[in-house]
Amino acid sequence: MSSRWIAMRKSLVPRVALISSFILLLGMLALAFFTIRYHEAQSRKNATASADLLGSTIRMGTHYAMMLNAREDLNQIIRKMGQQEEIVQLRIVSKSGEIKFSKNEAEIGTIIPDQAPECQVCHRMTPPLSAVPPTDRTRLLRTAEGHRRVGIISPIYNEPSCASEACHVHPSTTEVLGILDVVVSMREAERIFGFFKSMTFVVMLTAFIATAAVLCILINRLVKQPIQRLIEGTRRISTGDYSGRIEINSSQEMGQLAEAVNRMGQEIGLKQAELNRERNKYEELFEGVPCLITVQDRDYRLTSYNRNFAALFDPRTGDYCYRAYKGRDSKCENCPVEKTFLDGRPHLSEESGTNKDGTLSHWIVTTSPIRNDNGEVVAAMELSLDISKPKQLEKLLLETEQRYHAIFDNIPNPVFVLDAEELTILDCNEAVAEIYGFSRTETTGRRFLDFFNGEEQTEWARRLRTSHVLYQARQQDRDGHPLYVNISISPMDYAGREVLLVTTSDITKQVEFQQQLVQAGKMATLGEMATGVAHELNQPLSVIKTASSYFMRKITRREPIPEDILLGMAQEIDSHVNRATRIINHMREFGRKPVLTSEKVSLNHVIRQAYEIFSQQLKVRGIATRWHLSENLPPVIAESGRLEQVFINLLINARDAIEEHWESEAPTHAEKAITLTTAMEDDQALARIEDTGAGIPIHLRDKIFEPFFTTKKVGQGTGLGLSISYGIIKDFNGSIRARTTLEGGACIEVRLPLAGGEA
Repeated sequence: MSSRWIAMRKSLVPRVALISSFILLLGMLALAFFTIRYHEAQSRKNATASADLLGSTIRMGTHYAMMLNAREDLNQIIRKMGQQEEIVQLRIVSKSGEIKFSKNEAEIGTIIPDQAPECQVCHRMTPPLSAVPPTDRTRLLRTAEGHRRVGIISPIYNEPSCASEACHVHPSTTEVLGILDVVVSMREAERIFGFFKSMTFVVMLTAFIATAAVLCILINRLVKQPIQRLIEGTRRISTGDYSGRIEINSSQEMGQLAEAVNRMGQEIGLKQAELNRERNKYEELFEGVPCLITVQDRDYRLTSYNRNFAALFDPRTGDYCYRAYKGRDSKCENCPVEKTFLDGRPHLSEESGTNKDGTLSHWIVTTSPIRNDNGEVVAAMELSLDISKPKQLEKLLLETEQRYHAIFDNIPNPVFVLDAEELTILDCNEAVAEIYGFSRTETTGRRFLDFFNGEEQTEWARRLRTSHVLYQARQQDRDGHPLYVNISISPMDYAGREVLLVTTSDITKQVEFQQQLVQAGKMATLGEMATGVAHELNQPLSVIKTASSYFMRKITRREPIPEDILLGMAQEIDSHVNRATRIINHMREFGRKPVLTSEKVSLNHVIRQAYEIFSQQLKVRGIATRWHLSENLPPVIAESGRLEQVFINLLINARDAIEEHWESEAPTHAEKAITLTTAMEDDQALARIEDTGAGIPIHLRDKIFEPFFTTKKVGQGTGLGLSISYGIIKDFNGSIRARTTLEGGACIEVRLPLAGGEA
């Protein structure tokens, strides 16, 4: 009951209804008060008027009896009139105060003193008043029971007719002969007036209750229910539910207020959603950022921290930062948080501490101030980035760098670090001094191209920038002695710049050995070429012998020689001498030890040069030559003498294969033939030597280029020809391979890079 009463006291409806009803009640009470007062005054006025009228009526009714001095008639009239219930007192009093006639016969003859209320109306003044207004002649009386009565005194004037009558003894100078005193009861009027007052209060109470009830209903329907919906809606909004709507079917203020609250809820929902997104984003940033974040108050206590910090140190809220971080009992000597509190600015430092698992960690610490609305620094945010792994990597890098320098300095081959553009030597190892004769200090700052011949530096600079491996590069040491090296080139970054890591391998002794081996191969080839050379030289010698015999016979016989015959024979001798000279020079050049200098060479010219030595041999043996040389073939980078040796070896092998095939078994081909072809394929120069011999078995194709491997009979081959040819072609960055033709013969393909490409 008490809770319900408290709820009712707090409720708007009963309070508004009661207040409104009480205000209405006060108004109605005021209205009733003035209405009752008005009706009461009117009632008294009406009673006075009625009493005065009654007195006047009685006075007029008794006028005739008074004129005749018919006392009995007057008594009868008074008694008859006094029998009316409303008339309480009816009497005629003389001027001297004697009651002459009365309803109450017992009081007839008695004297009313001047101090009596009914006498004071006129006798309150001396001389007594003769004319008094009705209001002054009226008096209100109240019985012992509380009933009111109205008494009115009507003066009886000495009229002229009275003074002239013989029966009267009143002189004409007397104005008032006496008074008619009438007292009328107001009991019925009071009853009616009481009923009126009761009905007034009943109506007021009924109106009060009805008004309060109607107000309660109207306020409940028009105010409380909408307000409750508004309260429920605002509570939903306060709890974060922005989807619901407040439904109030009204276009008045409540409906407008509900619509305003709905719009407010929607806007708050949108703002809250945006705020939640921002909050979630910053919470995710705060919690998910890959570093340690703490917020500390001015006592260095932790007020908040992210999960990375919690996972690493397992702190408690309110714990001191130095205890959580490092297990210390006091603040760090060089504390960036303290500096932030002192000057209100961010600070940076590097810290070290022990994790809860006992491992040592290193951090880069950044602090920033957190200010209140007054701009005072109340807290500091400390962000720690774990650099333990970079520290470990830095240590490993230092160790690796030391190992690198140890390895770099102890590599047996010279290693250079060159600027990618200028090819200046930025660094080198100790092996450079042993191979090139320059100390490390003398080498650093020099151009790597200074190790090459001056005329070839431009070409070698291009190759160094565009190649990864260079074979048999010819350099020179400090004393000018030639060095043959293989060069490996690797682009890389070094101290923030593009460099070339160049490693050279000294192959001077290997090249000299190869030259000796090649020279030995040449000598062997020259031995095999002796018969062919003899045939080549025999023809010019025969022509010269014939011409000399002719001249000797003519001279002995003293016969003249015609000039045209003499000129023709002289020209023929000169031609064959030149041919023999060319053959001898070619043999001498071929047999000379080559100089390993690459240059632009015509592949077709080299093949023709090699063929020229064997042309007569092939003709004598009945071996035809088929030519398919590409006339527009670009030059290649090679050394002509060594390249010619390759094709001489291939021609010898082709010749021997054909001869062996025709001697050992029935030939399967229509003729003995060697096909020479050149072409350009895939930006390379291609040379193909095909024969009509027995071909190369599949299981021997990978072995024929091995040193000392031969398929010829014992004593007929050294096994070095193809091996030397393979090495020469590889030195020129080319390739050589063997296959079988469609006719069953052997085919050797040589591919060399063009002079415009990578050499």
